[in-house]
Amino acid sequence: MAATVNLSSTPSNPISKLPSFSLNSPQKTSFSLFPNSSSFPCKPFSHSLKSQFITTSCKNPISDLFPPNKSGPEGDIVSSFSDDDDKPREECGVVGIFGDPEASRLCYLALHALQHRGQEGAGIVAVNNNVLQTVTGVGLVSEVFNETKLDQLPGEMAIGHVRYSTAGSSMLKNVQPFVAGYRFGSVGVAHNGNLVNYRALRAMLEDNGSIFNTSSDTEVVLHLIAISKARPFLLRIVDACEKLEGAYSMVFVTGDKLVAVRDPYGFRPLVMGRRSNGAVVFASETCALDLIEATDEREVYPGEVLVVDKKDGVQSLCLMPHPEPKQCIFEHIYFALPNSLVFGRSVYESRRVFGEILATEAPVDCDVVIAVPDSGVVAALGYAAKAGVPFQQGLIRSHYVGRTFIEPSQKIRDFGVKLKLSPVRAVLEGKRVVVVDDSIVRGTTSSKIVRLIKEAGAKEIHMRIASPPIIGSCYYGVDTPSAEELISNRMSVEEIRKFIGCDSLAFLPFDSLKKMLSTDSPKFCYACFSGKYPVMPREVKVKGVGDSMDDGLNTPLASIDGHWIKGPPNFDLEKEIDPLYQESKI
Repeated sequence: MAATVNLSSTPSNPISKLPSFSLNSPQKTSFSLFPNSSSFPCKPFSHSLKSQFITTSCKNPISDLFPPNKSGPEGDIVSSFSDDDDKPREECGVVGIFGDPEASRLCYLALHALQHRGQEGAGIVAVNNNVLQTVTGVGLVSEVFNETKLDQLPGEMAIGHVRYSTAGSSMLKNVQPFVAGYRFGSVGVAHNGNLVNYRALRAMLEDNGSIFNTSSDTEVVLHLIAISKARPFLLRIVDACEKLEGAYSMVFVTGDKLVAVRDPYGFRPLVMGRRSNGAVVFASETCALDLIEATDEREVYPGEVLVVDKKDGVQSLCLMPHPEPKQCIFEHIYFALPNSLVFGRSVYESRRVFGEILATEAPVDCDVVIAVPDSGVVAALGYAAKAGVPFQQGLIRSHYVGRTFIEPSQKIRDFGVKLKLSPVRAVLEGKRVVVVDDSIVRGTTSSKIVRLIKEAGAKEIHMRIASPPIIGSCYYGVDTPSAEELISNRMSVEEIRKFIGCDSLAFLPFDSLKKMLSTDSPKFCYACFSGKYPVMPREVKVKGVGDSMDDGLNTPLASIDGHWIKGPPNFDLEKEIDPLYQESKI
């Protein structure tokens, strides 16, 4: 009997009975790899599907087995930025492990390595004797899991998830991985990304009787798998994914299989590695592979489905013929750790070169270069080396600030920023200072940082930003404010300089960024800089209402929909979503 055991307060659906399957001892898996290229070939093929599963290579897409479903308006994204945390947020990280007797413990360690991708919730689903067992919780990985909970997750296969989300008392219900039972067994899923046709899919499913436990777009995927008529299970996943629009890098687990899927554009990263005992590992970043001593083998290619089981090892299929990849450039600017390889490139090297470009194209006489830690450090090192000016630690970041704190009754100006960042007067006093940061979103934090440095005695402050101006919201799995809240969408560079109070301000030139990426440039998504969206959203994100919003469980769906304005029938969002569209065409 396939079953699901829930070891936390996360609900699971009723279990369906199936003939028993066995999980044998680990054995070395074999890979069917794509040709060594950054975007693999997908050529349609035709054949009739037999009752036995047909092993294919990536050259054999299976999209012609199911008609695509290309419809639906924009999905729900809720913005909940605080003035003292003015950065885009990566919404999650995923891990999948197959063939290791300590799968859940390795998953736990890998989630630690991905903690920067989400700090509000974490979960692991492990498979033991065909039973899916779940532990989820709110908080950091170290707060959710302990020795006792990991002992409750035996088995050689596991998936895990770390999540960033909005505030809300019912957030636990939205913590992944999700597990559900349907008539052919149980399935767990962890998802990184955002589905732009979520609302249309959810409405369709609810019209046909589906009941939702969460407000997460990921739950739609489970419902689509459950109602699919395709056989076997792999083709149910394919059938479901071909109805999705937007960004998704997902790992699935059943009683005997681990499946990894990446959307045709490859918006969000997903890599595959292997441990010395033959265990297969999937993760959002290579830093997770490093921690658990897995060798990085390659990316999961855009539009690819990888299936791992004991009978056939690793099988590779093409989900659908895909367009040119559009990988998220912000992984290299801000999200990923510097020690990761993302989209086949070193994040550290990318940021170092960003700093060098700034020093070359926006030089200024200065005495010292400092960074806004931690994401601005590598770019600042690049700037300092190119400019021939010493890099020093002028701002010290506190890594012990919790999610809540008590402010004294006598208000302290810029209290939130001062809790996190402390200026070093010995470095700054009387100096002409270049401050390197990765991005400016709303400008509120930057203005407070400038004030802190001025109060420490800096003679001049020159801000250098290691990204182009952000003029558009992200709809592909990054939590960004609405376009009206983005300062670069409302002000010129000079106006922003006056707003934040520095002596000079320069951004990484967009053309220089693309030139630096060379032949890989067309493979990246620049929607936040250009306003041109590879998958066009059909509704406009508007300013969020902040912490009054929960995760949609104690309020009607209309409350979530309040973050969107539906356009008129002839509404051209590409031209309306930001006023700078005409000036920012690529």
